[in-house]
Amino acid sequence: MPAKPAPIKKASPKAPAPKKEEAPAPAPAEAAPAEVAPPVEVEAPPAEAAPAEAAAPAEAAPAEAAPTEEKAPAEPAPEQPKAPTPPPPNEPTSEPLEVTVDDKSDTSVTITWRPPKTIPANSGLDGYTVEITKEGTEDWKVANEDLTVSCRYVIKNQTTGDRLLIRVVAVNPGGRSPPATIADPVLVKEVGARPKVRLPRFLRQRYVKKVGEKINLVIPYSGKPKPVVSWLKDGQPLDSKRANIRTSDRDSILFIRQAERGDSGSYEMCVKVDDFEDKAAIIIQIIELPGPPASIKIVDVWGFNVALEWTVPKDNGNTEITGYTVQKADKKTGDWFNILEHYTRLNATISDLIMGNTYTFRIFAENKCGLSDECAMTKGEATIVKEVIDYKPTPFVEHDFTEAPKFTTVLNDRSTTVGYSTKLLCSVRGCPKPKIMWMKNKMILNNMDNPKYRMISTGGICTLEIRKPGPYDGGEYVCRAENTLGKVDTGCKLEVKKPLHADTDKDE
Repeated sequence: MPAKPAPIKKASPKAPAPKKEEAPAPAPAEAAPAEVAPPVEVEAPPAEAAPAEAAAPAEAAPAEAAPTEEKAPAEPAPEQPKAPTPPPPNEPTSEPLEVTVDDKSDTSVTITWRPPKTIPANSGLDGYTVEITKEGTEDWKVANEDLTVSCRYVIKNQTTGDRLLIRVVAVNPGGRSPPATIADPVLVKEVGARPKVRLPRFLRQRYVKKVGEKINLVIPYSGKPKPVVSWLKDGQPLDSKRANIRTSDRDSILFIRQAERGDSGSYEMCVKVDDFEDKAAIIIQIIELPGPPASIKIVDVWGFNVALEWTVPKDNGNTEITGYTVQKADKKTGDWFNILEHYTRLNATISDLIMGNTYTFRIFAENKCGLSDECAMTKGEATIVKEVIDYKPTPFVEHDFTEAPKFTTVLNDRSTTVGYSTKLLCSVRGCPKPKIMWMKNKMILNNMDNPKYRMISTGGICTLEIRKPGPYDGGEYVCRAENTLGKVDTGCKLEVKKPLHADTDKDE
């Protein structure tokens, strides 16, 4: 084990270090514990309190323990317990940032600021104190009795015209921060703003109401200090008997309970602050039904037409005339009917009147409110006179439809079987109506004499029906059509065949 003295050599240089501070060490440890040097030096006094003789065995301990270190080389040597580190002292924050005036009035000042840049983690921030003093004095007074945590504060109950110095201090357990002061004195007076009338969009054009309706116009405005509001109508003060004005801090209201024609005009609202003012003009138009046209007359009557002319009404209801309604009445019935509606011209021609009737006409004027209550009526009457017309109609020439008989469809040769009925068909035309006659082998057939034959003639279609023909019914058949203009024939051959089973029986 010759290599083990090495730890002793390392411990021997450390031992003299405590010996140098043995005498002074106890006094500093008791006198000023708050200003202790680094933790290594604070832990030294308990170890140095023992005599130098005790230190020597302590130094020798590592040598004796050398064999144990071989078994567990990873375990460090036991260390002396360290004294608890005292908590660091509380520190105040840095000063608040950017203290500015946000708003003013005649009796208050509103300030804002930003939190301090540095806030110790162990101390935090309890709030802010706002302090004020008048310019020229150093008598600072606290404006808020309790700390405020907001970065905005309203300093109230001040005297208008005073100049205040204002500062803000952040407070925490470490004490007060350096104050953040507004550089220039703050004058306690409402911040002036030029007056402005904020006229609603619908009032920027003509405002139209009917007679008897209510008018209630709310017009906002702004300005500091509170502007002085005044109203004029056509350049003159308002008549309080007709219009009421109600003004608040934000708007002014023009109120008329029942509008009349006389309330029409140009209204002007003016807001004024000191030497500044702003104006807004409102044009109000009160309208009602128009009067009737001033005059109407019948200008001319011809044929089935009457020409009318009239003039515009004397009273248009304080608005433009949009059209006229023209009516007529027959003297016999006296009932009125609309002829023209929303007609914009001052003359018209009335057409499609009935001959022999006498008519009267009247006209109503129309504006935005509707038709006039009264009408203008023609003084005279218009009579549609019956005119004698010498009518000579063109003589009627009847068309000659006479025509000799003519077959449009002729007979065709046919064949049939004994015992099976058959028909012969053809069509003919002619005027006068032709007489139809059937012949077999040049012999005239008469269905009255021989019920085997049936002759039908309808609508120009001629039919000969042969019922259950026999072998001797075959031959040449002719159909003849005849009238006063002539006659015509068409013929065919009919073949009557025996059935097949009959031949078979004969052979047997």
